[in-house]
Amino acid sequence: MKPINQRAWLLVLPVVICVAFSAILPLMTIVNYSVQDILSPDRRVFVGTEWYAAVLQDEELHSALLRQIGFSLAVLAIEIPLGILLALCMPASGWRASAVLVIIALSLLIPWNVVGTIWQVFGRTDIGLMGAGLTWLGVQYQYTGDPLDAWLTVLVMDVWHWTPLVALLCYAGLRAIPEAYYQAARIDGATRWAVFRYIQLPKLRGVLMIAVLLRFMDSFMIYTEPFVLTGGGPGNATTFLSQYLTQKAVGQFDLGPAAAFSIVYFLIILLLCFVLYNWMQRAGTATQEESHG
Repeated sequence: MKPINQRAWLLVLPVVICVAFSAILPLMTIVNYSVQDILSPDRRVFVGTEWYAAVLQDEELHSALLRQIGFSLAVLAIEIPLGILLALCMPASGWRASAVLVIIALSLLIPWNVVGTIWQVFGRTDIGLMGAGLTWLGVQYQYTGDPLDAWLTVLVMDVWHWTPLVALLCYAGLRAIPEAYYQAARIDGATRWAVFRYIQLPKLRGVLMIAVLLRFMDSFMIYTEPFVLTGGGPGNATTFLSQYLTQKAVGQFDLGPAAAFSIVYFLIILLLCFVLYNWMQRAGTATQEESHG
């Protein structure tokens, strides 16, 4: 019997160290803060689950959570179908495909704070292309004063910024489908919709699952863009969970409640991603059984 070389575990050691310093140690620190009342750098009082109870009963947190869930669901409802449509319309090969890929990916290269600044200017009614255009058309648009306009502007900004990611993922998934499937569909006289429904969409299931989870988690943690664009206003219209957490930790310096809220925030993301993942798995299994039936 060939002996097992235990020294191979040394190859994993750098990864374990990186994970420990980047995730485990900060998480332990946050858990430690969440059960203490930090009066000063040298004075701390153990309070148990008091901060968790206070956070869960916070009405502002409930409002921010509802705004966050509504925003994330709206992002998925728009970006996933739009990304699939863009991927289907993109050239399959040649120099045009390369040019389109570069153009599509341009918005992904822009830093988040710059995206907020761009749309801050873009939405102005005096010099901004979108704001001035809507005003010229007679639309009463003011993202700095109207809560609905502010929320919609943040939504459109996110769609503009991140739909290309979904499109690129779907494009890669489409290019991975063997040509034999399309040849068989042409022989059977399948329509364009039938090809998409029974060939392309089932083959994209794995890619779409990654795209949905990535966009959901990222949109659920959005902070920089709405902070630069609206500052969370007007009122609390665009104050999402991450900004509410920052106000607690930095603005009010309530490290105990902020740490408890961070743990709750983390668990909410895990729970919703778990539910979303299982729903997509069941939907994909039902689709496969239907197509085989």
